[in-house]
Amino acid sequence: MRNADVIKVALNQLRANALRSFFTTLGIVVSVAFLVAVVAIIQGMNAYVRENIADAIIGANAFQVRRVPIRVGFFDDEEWKRIQRRPRVTADDARSVAAAIPRAVAVGMTSGWPTPQADVEWRDRVVGDVLIFGVTPPYQVVQDYRFASGRPLTEIDVRERRPVVVLGWDIADRLFEGADPIGRYVRIIGQRFEVVGVVEKKGRVLGQSFDGFVMLPLSAFESLYGRRQTTTISVKMAEAADVAAGMQRAEEAMRIAHGLRPGEDNDFSVETADALVDFWKRLTRVLFSAIPAVVAIGIVVGGIVIMNIMLMAVNERTREIGIRKSVGARARDIRRQFLAEAIALATLGGVGGVAAGWAFAQLVAAVSPLPARVTLWSVVLALALGAGVGVLFGVYPASRAARLNPIAALRAE
Repeated sequence: MRNADVIKVALNQLRANALRSFFTTLGIVVSVAFLVAVVAIIQGMNAYVRENIADAIIGANAFQVRRVPIRVGFFDDEEWKRIQRRPRVTADDARSVAAAIPRAVAVGMTSGWPTPQADVEWRDRVVGDVLIFGVTPPYQVVQDYRFASGRPLTEIDVRERRPVVVLGWDIADRLFEGADPIGRYVRIIGQRFEVVGVVEKKGRVLGQSFDGFVMLPLSAFESLYGRRQTTTISVKMAEAADVAAGMQRAEEAMRIAHGLRPGEDNDFSVETADALVDFWKRLTRVLFSAIPAVVAIGIVVGGIVIMNIMLMAVNERTREIGIRKSVGARARDIRRQFLAEAIALATLGGVGGVAAGWAFAQLVAAVSPLPARVTLWSVVLALALGAGVGVLFGVYPASRAARLNPIAALRAE
């Protein structure tokens, strides 16, 4: 019997029992759909963290020179004591880094963490718990800020310690409700600041707004809050390929500025957003390790259902098997026929699961900010699982059908 005929007969059998075939493959459909959808969502979340959150915090094609390294989680006591002994990052350090990287697009400073929060007032309106940043003008370039109105902070603002502020979009909108805020005065901790600019809207990331802040000249910020222990240098390079070389030059400049001898450990950190991305990848690896167990349970259950249905089909078609053997069909022909039907059932379940998983991933992408991405490897794995289940759980029913005695089979009612 030709392979084409085997496949044709198998598909005709599935079509003749369409409802039973559907319910038989349902377990595999659900398991495969879960695999494809979860992988797509996790991959989308990875991309979202890398492309949005990380770049929003540090900046695209950028890195930072910090006193305290980026860490998602807690430092142990000894490590924290060593960090506390590090010197502050200063304006002199920033100038050394800028001199060492002449190709940098911008080298700026920001006030570091924890970022203070304060009420911002205009007339009788108050916006509470606003993040207050102290920055030097190049920091606005590092963060790719564009201005909806007014101007950015300038070197003169920093040098003369001018009481001026730049508002994030959300703060300007909530305080002034469509009125032009430029030239008006707001109060922060009882002090008056002139609004000179409003940053263009950057939107939200996972529900967190990146427009709810106020920027002051770093010198005015330090007059208000004092000099921070965690002042940070931010460096923006023209291309992503330039970041590694820029980090190396920044490290050399900082070691010279801090008088460190060869062999001594750095008393600063030079970092990109990779720490955040790596943390997220570790988290998703844990999720990936749990997925196979969940999928395996569903696949095994689906496979057992297929085996039971195929055994039932063997009993129902005993007389058919006897007739085929009596006209010359060999045991391997019968085995191949029933195995093909089991594989077809499981493969169709895999295809249906891929389609359902893709549809669910598209729904998630449509109703949330996550760019759920169906990957080729998850589709190939899903289809391979489907076909593999058909082989694994179809062998026994097919072998049983092949072993039937043709005389006994013909006598079956």
